[in-house]
Amino acid sequence: MPTSDTPEAAREDDRDAVPAPDAAPLAAPAVARDAGQDDEEGADVEAPPKESAAERLDAEADLAADYLEELLNIADMDGDIDIFVEGGRAHVSIVTDTDQLVGKNGEVLDALQELARLVVMTETGHRSRLMLDIAGHRERRRIELTGLAKEAIAEVKETGEQVRMAPMNPFERKIVHDIVASEGLVSESEGVEPNRRVIILP
Repeated sequence: MPTSDTPEAAREDDRDAVPAPDAAPLAAPAVARDAGQDDEEGADVEAPPKESAAERLDAEADLAADYLEELLNIADMDGDIDIFVEGGRAHVSIVTDTDQLVGKNGEVLDALQELARLVVMTETGHRSRLMLDIAGHRERRRIELTGLAKEAIAEVKETGEQVRMAPMNPFERKIVHDIVASEGLVSESEGVEPNRRVIILP
């Protein structure tokens, strides 16, 4: 499956590129043409189409899935890999019955996600926002955080005072910020990792 970084263009041997001093020119100089003049020989030649955003994200998911599948094989672990694109991100999900690759508070999962993103960046040359889930951990956490955020929002509206939530990773804070914004309130983050947390303001 896929990985990143564009290869350098191949160069011709200098001995072929530079003619001997006494040699005749290899080709006549190009003749300047009006901008609107057609080149009959090149009329049917079109530049290759640029890769669309959807194709690029599909390629990211494929690259990460290949890497993770190889990792599962090396670790002799069972798991099916699903890929899809949603919200402008490539998503890869490992469907498995064990949370061994999730780790405490998702620490192993987060590390694997960063490795998968690094693989994509190495192959494609650009940063990836790829999202990895294992054994449904992130989806369960999303449901849990939604409930916690709504409780905190209700408290802020009732008391008129800000509420500080427990420390969260960037993925979790983004979920809370989005929920707060959808309720018409404002939130901000404070502190440093791994103790950075969301504050919901009245």
